Amino acid sequence: MALDAALKSFNNKDLFKVAIPIMIANVSTPLLGVVDTIIIGQAPDPALIGSVAIASLIFTFIYLGFGFLRMGTAGLTAQALGADDHGEIRAILGRSALLAIAIGVILIFLQHPIGELSFYLIQGSTRVELLAKEYFDIRIWSAPATLTNYVVLGWLIAVGKARHALALQLLLNISNMLMDIFFVIGLGLGVAGVALGTLLSEYGAAGAGIITVLIIQKRIPGSWNIKKILAKEKVMTSLSVNGDILVRSLALIIVFSWFTASSAALGDVTLAANAVLLHFLTVSAYFLDGIALAAEKFVGESVGQRSKRKFVHAAKLTTIWAGGIATLISFCLIICGPTIIDFMTVDPDVRITAKEFVIFAALAPLIGVWCFQLDGIFIGATATSFMRNSMLISTLLFFATWKGLEDLGNLGLWLALLSHFIYRTITLYLRLPLVIRNLGDHPSS
Repeated sequence: MALDAALKSFNNKDLFKVAIPIMIANVSTPLLGVVDTIIIGQAPDPALIGSVAIASLIFTFIYLGFGFLRMGTAGLTAQALGADDHGEIRAILGRSALLAIAIGVILIFLQHPIGELSFYLIQGSTRVELLAKEYFDIRIWSAPATLTNYVVLGWLIAVGKARHALALQLLLNISNMLMDIFFVIGLGLGVAGVALGTLLSEYGAAGAGIITVLIIQKRIPGSWNIKKILAKEKVMTSLSVNGDILVRSLALIIVFSWFTASSAALGDVTLAANAVLLHFLTVSAYFLDGIALAAEKFVGESVGQRSKRKFVHAAKLTTIWAGGIATLISFCLIICGPTIIDFMTVDPDVRITAKEFVIFAALAPLIGVWCFQLDGIFIGATATSFMRNSMLISTLLFFATWKGLEDLGNLGLWLALLSHFIYRTITLYLRLPLVIRNLGDHPSS
């Protein structure tokens, strides 16, 4: 496998060779919820929209917590690539896949307490909750497939196979859309049909992903070695990195769970409107995460080579492009946001409320891009303890801000959420010089 070419200094062409497929592929995760909302949103009933919105957001939050399977895999694999350690590139794949499957099985086993806790934290009307539980009880069975897809995506990106990642994510999203149409519109299965379509598409993509990585790994020098996969030092490093990212992700889940729970407390219409707007935010965030993932890859390679020069170059180039793309996304959402809202829901009250607050969802990419980008840089450097601490501090500041703005209702809720992005940016940026210094000295630095 010709991996050595990836170790040279990269330019704009190299960046977008990785970033563009990632951008397209990455939006597939939140688009599963968007497609579900669009399909069910053709019925003029806020309860249907709200139920799918709550359930899909619960899964977004759950899987966000295990995003370390993608992030940790990408960062560690990129560093192994930079160090030209082909055996470890393969071992990381095996290590992460075993962890993903194990966690997925545990989630299925614990589905009842997870569901009870989720619906306790995010409450809607009786009918909304009943329908959302129907969705949850079906889709939870896709957990092993979903988490395996995370590992496959992270590994493919790190070894420079972004186009393969794109193909797999397109397969996932297109099959989900077609199955939703078949089960919901064709068979009239309602919310259950939406969940079933998502479940089947996740397993289909996971099967295709496993076949893809097994083919690619055959081109890497060496062979599978169970002792290397289970090597104590490497396992502990992986658990440490993944543990930090897990804590960081759980803190982020708390913020968005609180946002959704507070939306539900303001009524079904506000809940449905904010759910639509959160899809704007999550889709744009995952899109921008494409550049952040490119930063993970190239920063990770520079760390593997212990090159400060390449580290700084990777950080600067990816951040400049991330800022430009975020500006474009925000501009498009300001102009097209109301039209998108009309497309996503036919309920007049939900449309009015969503349009009232669309400006905040539109500005979120421009405000949040800097912390997304810093996340990518820190993951590539596996400086995950700094990420963990930054998120914990920012979460506490979020709640302090929300408490101070609580009387403003939904306006205060949105202002607190945007402030959270700012807190994350500041706390991460202050630690960046230390990450660079910790690279040490190397002739290529």
